[in-house]
Amino acid sequence: MTLVRFNPVRDLLDVEREFNKMFNTLGSRFGIAHKDAIDEEYDNAVWMPLTDISEDKDNFYLKADLPGIKKEDVKISYTDGAISISGERNQEKETKDKKFHRIERSYGKYYRSFNIPTEIKEDKIYADFKNGQLTITIPKAEEVKPKEIDIKVS
Repeated sequence: MTLVRFNPVRDLLDVEREFNKMFNTLGSRFGIAHKDAIDEEYDNAVWMPLTDISEDKDNFYLKADLPGIKKEDVKISYTDGAISISGERNQEKETKDKKFHRIERSYGKYYRSFNIPTEIKEDKIYADFKNGQLTITIPKAEEVKPKEIDIKVS
């Protein structure tokens, strides 16, 4: 008998994928533009890294938890206003000296994609990977930064 591991994140990805298909179909019927196909990486993803998104007056920040992954195994891309993080975490192989009693960490391919405002400096996007945490800094373009206006009192 084959051991099948329960993966609740996979179920969430399937639900999200079905909603995306439904809305893409609706959009095409009403003339709303959408991407031609869902990314192959998204279709093959088994898990999603937890991610925080924040901003200050100069930058947007994405912080993704990727424990146990080498920086060489992380792929980051920016296309059409969306930044994507993908890669794969390989599972340890069971040896005759060691047997596993519980496996709770997710293994396999991962994928996350976020839409960000197009008013950014694409050529200045910076990524840092340290202690299993990926930090992506996305500088805002000058025209979207808030400007203070001095008010003169007379």
